[in-house]
Amino acid sequence: MSGFRQRHLTMIALGGAIGSGLFVGTGAGIAAAGPGILISFAAAAALALLVLRMLGEMAAAYPSTGSFSFHAEKALGRWAGFTVGWLYWLALVVVLAVEASAAAKIATGWLPAVPQWAWVLLFMATFTTINLFDTRKFGEFEFWFAWIKVAAIIAFLTIGVLAITGLLPATDSPGLTNLTAHGFFPNGWSGAVAGLLIVVFAFGGIEVVTIAAAETPNPAAAVAKAIKDSVLRVVIFYLGSLTVVVILLPYNDSTVSSSPYTAVLSHLGIPAAAPIMSAVIFTALLSALNATLYGASRMLSNLADRNDAPKSLRTNGVPRRAVLFSTTFGFLSVLLNALYPDTIFLVLISAAGSTVLIVWTLITLSQLRLRKHLEQTTPHLLTFRMWAHPYLSYLALAGIATIVILMATDPIARLQLLCAAGVTTFVLICAAIHTRWLNKANALALSDS
Repeated sequence: MSGFRQRHLTMIALGGAIGSGLFVGTGAGIAAAGPGILISFAAAAALALLVLRMLGEMAAAYPSTGSFSFHAEKALGRWAGFTVGWLYWLALVVVLAVEASAAAKIATGWLPAVPQWAWVLLFMATFTTINLFDTRKFGEFEFWFAWIKVAAIIAFLTIGVLAITGLLPATDSPGLTNLTAHGFFPNGWSGAVAGLLIVVFAFGGIEVVTIAAAETPNPAAAVAKAIKDSVLRVVIFYLGSLTVVVILLPYNDSTVSSSPYTAVLSHLGIPAAAPIMSAVIFTALLSALNATLYGASRMLSNLADRNDAPKSLRTNGVPRRAVLFSTTFGFLSVLLNALYPDTIFLVLISAAGSTVLIVWTLITLSQLRLRKHLEQTTPHLLTFRMWAHPYLSYLALAGIATIVILMATDPIARLQLLCAAGVTTFVLICAAIHTRWLNKANALALSDS
């Protein structure tokens, strides 16, 4: 029997939210915001969880592997479904290359004799093969990958709490010194804003759970349970582990910015802290690569089912052609890693980063429109509801707009924003051309009949 079980979906939800952004990216956020990163992260987490809840409401009412692309088409029109579907797919195929390149950097550090491009080739070939299996096998593989990340965070939290309370052998508790020595916001609110811009993108990937939910026996119940189970755990894992970091180490410690979790374990005298965390980060990257390829292939095949992608990519089972097509850029990155091993990672991140905000915007607009439609026509489909609708939906929209404005004022973030705007404009033009072509084709078919 194919399809995901509930435990698969729950771990996919957690795994999608817990990636390398948590283990590595938060270091730069702590350096920018100091202990105030907890406020920045809380704001980013609140926004991400509101988006996830809106996604859950739509996915429970209208399960589809196209997820928010299908919902956007239903709520806003064909142009919106085409735009958000292709935009998300383009972002995911770039993220595939990012994750493969980042994992390859770690592997090259372990075995310098093997070139970086060879690792990328190995990872892409391996996970392409995994995604060609049936859904249940993919779910089992991702389940154990996600468990490694979750177990690592639980272990980190346990060690951290023991150290903070003074119960860890040969360790003195710092109390609240590191929270107050330089002030909670040592760099002012501008530091907290900079931290927010860094950490908000760590939550990109939560969307995949609503794509996966469509491949369960009971999608409406499955997505509702997965989201309910995930919300509290994500908050505890993210904010809990960050709290441990900022209490145990001063924010301006040079080791924190590069890898905060490794820095804490090394400070506490945990043997082989650096290699342990490198292995965890490596696993997190490969898990994210696996889930990203899954999400990209399902989104592409669903676009094909709705005549928004080539018909050859349609499927009634595992979308093998969509999997292979989605890996094209990942395999191209093998060449890019051979030519530009030191710069390719940063370039790819800049290209993909800000599209998550556009996707979240269309998710919010879709939910506002669909909720009204559901209440008027089929209220029985509202088995999983958005909190305090419509107020929190509008609050999420305001939060996204605020982040966009803040990014426009930051020179580095502005570049990512411009890249995302350029790609979105291109996709919108393609959507307009495609919609016009379909309308003409439909008109000709009607006249012939």
